[in-house]
Amino acid sequence: MSLLVSVLILLVVLAALLYREVPLRTGSIIMAVVWFALGFFSPAIVHPLAVIPFLLVLAVLNITPLRQTVISKPVFNALAKVMPPMSSTEQEALEAGSTWWEKELFCGKPDWKVFSDIKAPQLTEEEQSFIDNEVEELCAMLDEWQIHHELKDLPEDVWQYLRDKRFFSLIIPKEYGGLEFSPYAQSRVMSKIATRSITTAVTAMVPNSLGPGELLMKYGTDEQKKRWLPGLADGSELPCFGLTGPEAGSDAGSIPDSGVVCMGEHDGEEVIGLKLNFSKRWITLAPVATVVGLAFKLYDPDGLMGDPEKSEYGITCALIPADHPGIEIGRRHYPGSPFMNGPIMGKDVFIPLDWIIGGKDMAGKGWRMLIECLGAGRGISLPALATASGEVGYRMVGAFARIRRQFNIEVGKFEGVQEATAEIAGLAYTLESQRHLVTKGLEDGIPSVMTAMAKYHATEMMRTLINHGMDVAGGRAIQLGPRNFMALPYQSIPIAITVEGANILTRSLMIFGQGAMRCHPYLYDELQTLTSDDKDKALQDFDPLFMQHAGYTLSRGVRMALLGLTGARFSAVPDDATDFNRRWYQLLNRFSAILAVTSDVALAILGGDLKRRELLSARLGDCHSQLLLASSIIKYHSTQPSDRAQDAHAEYALTRAFHTAQEALFEFYRNFPARAVARLIQAIAFPGGRAVQAPSDDLIRELGDLIMEPTSVRESLGSYTYICLKRDDAMGRVETTYRKLLEVDEAWQKVLRAASKDKLAGDTFADKVASAAAQGIIREEDIAPLREYDEMRYDCLLTDAFEPEFFRRAAAGRDPGEEAA
Repeated sequence: MSLLVSVLILLVVLAALLYREVPLRTGSIIMAVVWFALGFFSPAIVHPLAVIPFLLVLAVLNITPLRQTVISKPVFNALAKVMPPMSSTEQEALEAGSTWWEKELFCGKPDWKVFSDIKAPQLTEEEQSFIDNEVEELCAMLDEWQIHHELKDLPEDVWQYLRDKRFFSLIIPKEYGGLEFSPYAQSRVMSKIATRSITTAVTAMVPNSLGPGELLMKYGTDEQKKRWLPGLADGSELPCFGLTGPEAGSDAGSIPDSGVVCMGEHDGEEVIGLKLNFSKRWITLAPVATVVGLAFKLYDPDGLMGDPEKSEYGITCALIPADHPGIEIGRRHYPGSPFMNGPIMGKDVFIPLDWIIGGKDMAGKGWRMLIECLGAGRGISLPALATASGEVGYRMVGAFARIRRQFNIEVGKFEGVQEATAEIAGLAYTLESQRHLVTKGLEDGIPSVMTAMAKYHATEMMRTLINHGMDVAGGRAIQLGPRNFMALPYQSIPIAITVEGANILTRSLMIFGQGAMRCHPYLYDELQTLTSDDKDKALQDFDPLFMQHAGYTLSRGVRMALLGLTGARFSAVPDDATDFNRRWYQLLNRFSAILAVTSDVALAILGGDLKRRELLSARLGDCHSQLLLASSIIKYHSTQPSDRAQDAHAEYALTRAFHTAQEALFEFYRNFPARAVARLIQAIAFPGGRAVQAPSDDLIRELGDLIMEPTSVRESLGSYTYICLKRDDAMGRVETTYRKLLEVDEAWQKVLRAASKDKLAGDTFADKVASAAAQGIIREEDIAPLREYDEMRYDCLLTDAFEPEFFRRAAAGRDPGEEAA
């Protein structure tokens, strides 16, 4: 056997060991055995000049004191010097919540059995009944134009209905009078309301998101639960939560609001309590709230809480009646949407210690409480609004693009328009897919990284598809009035983008920054050792972690190289994979390995500086997020009817997701400061260049046509919405006109073709239809339906026009800005 063959055999064995994730120490012994076995056939391979270095490597890897001296200790010392200190709020944020499928994607080798075991979320009979009845009835009561431009508030009967039917209690346990719905049911309720009125949806979602109810359920004392939860469930108590303020928005950990432990009077007795000073802004439901959840920093300078060594406790949460002396509440902000939102202020407000949520024992633990509750809420509420916008956009824009004609053709047939409508279709499909996967994950815990992805990408997709809808509808979407089906959702986009973690910071700081720490199998534990005060013990703990980490990185590197060379076409897929999704599963294998290696290399070279390189970390977060979206699309598609419409939508959505992930990686490599390393990784990961192209023109044209057709996708997405069939309603007018067009389309097209060839007599449409019937082009019984459709069509295209008196009345009223302070 030649020396070359022996070396090739060794390399194959090494690659196989790394690919199979054999630990480095075990692998080195196996390599030694293979090496010396090959020596019988090729003595040159065991030449002393080759054996001695190999034995040294074997010794270093397998003799612990030697390994620590040569490898672990130098690496430990080097990393400890460059690792930035971690604040207590960062520590608590990392420890909050859990991980789920997003961890499998980050680690480079998804376990497809885990994915196959994830079942689609289902509604209980009670949840389905609530959506079909109470939510349906609520939607029928709503007029968003009236709410926005006349009342600047919900009608009183709507407020009462929300209370009576327990819309504010979706998350509260039944034992306290709540509905105790699943995350999926909560999302379905909110999104259906949002298809009718975003103002009402926001009003209903806040008590079921980050608010006193969730904090009480998870952390409240038994006495606090008994005191507050029944009232929150029946609507007699309306909550708000004061977190943000002039000095603290996305950086909520920097709140200046304070609570100082002192003696004071409560209910006629002198007790230990807190003197609060706070100024909160942008608090939803504050103007109408009866109970205020409040976040502040707690100080105990006199040691009254029993620990004289501890004067600063950190962020703490308390629950306070809104009419408590000293609280200033009731004024409103004007965010452009008329949901209740306003400031809360207080100076020297005294409360007893037992008003701290969870009691005295939870003092200083408010930040973790907030992070965990925010992690759950932002995975449901705002993504539900975005999903509603996608589904309404799909139905309304698709219908309008078919109804509206220019240059004697439906506007939806123009390829420029189809580029926009195809993306609307793909994003609507993606949003519903994401909803199914994320809410299922929330049933098993609070995967905070996944919910950050959900909030950011859902609201950005909402922004994109609504902007496209505005372009397609044109003047019909610009002119405000009761007929407009696009403008009010368009006005609400900035709110969704900003709240519950501003999108810019969520993308650039949270998704990868938190995701890398929570999802990496070794990084967080290694970081704990590097920041430990006991350096000797830390080194002992760091040594096995680092060796496992090194083996993990090498294994993922070999996997990335092999999947790159083969295009991942031979990689494992789930047992239930189909002809449609097999290739997409393989791409997930490939991109997951690329993400794992690229992330590890970035962390190794940049260390703590990666946190400050927000442009780079955001791109890695984009890749991670798109893999999660791709997973959700595959899973959702598998639950839908098997037809071309479903396949085309899924194909577009998956192509878009993988192409976006790929471009994020290429931009990362192009801007990575270690240029040679970046070029090497890119060459190994993508040896043939880009692996995924953007959606093709053919696919864009196909989706542009499908969004105008009554397909299974239109039917399934529509099943999650409120469909109004009133011809005097903004969306009902478009929906009924579209349905009428489907009824008469065959005869309608015949008339249009004949008219374009000047075969029809008459000046009016009624004359032309009569002429077509007289010539036998259409039947006599087609005349009346066609005339009815033409009247509906024309009415559907009209925008609102107001009498001058409307504007004089508006001018006579006081502008909200005049009373702002």
